[in-house]
Amino acid sequence: MDVFTHFLLDYGYWGMLLSAFLAGSVLPFSSEAVMIGLLAAGLDPVLLLIYGSTGNVLGGMLNYGLGRLGKLEWLERYFHVKPESIDKAYRFMGGRGAWMGFFAFLPILGSAVTIVLGLTRANIPVSVLSITIGKVLRYAVLIWGANFFM
Repeated sequence: MDVFTHFLLDYGYWGMLLSAFLAGSVLPFSSEAVMIGLLAAGLDPVLLLIYGSTGNVLGGMLNYGLGRLGKLEWLERYFHVKPESIDKAYRFMGGRGAWMGFFAFLPILGSAVTIVLGLTRANIPVSVLSITIGKVLRYAVLIWGANFFM
């Protein structure tokens, strides 16, 4: 994993986009480490916010698409998404709809939220908007915190 992280750091903004995409999808990856590394390397925080948020939203929409397929056994077998995570996300969302995509930034539960949005066929434009708001705010807080403590 360390070699892969260094590879992403070498590719700057595109590495940020790819790491955020992986982290936003059902694959286990931490884009925060890549973002902090790229901030420390002197890359522009605004561009990192744009590339990171874009990649993370695209990863979330991949989850939405997987959920929309409705093949829970695929999610469990190939992506190791536990049925308990899906159940937790259903309960958390409580039928509130696409605006719950805002909470896709949450660790562990976030991927399940985007999958459930797909399973429930939530409104796509509203889902994209709510997911984007949550992801942008998450990365903005991370960048602010990193700059504050550097």
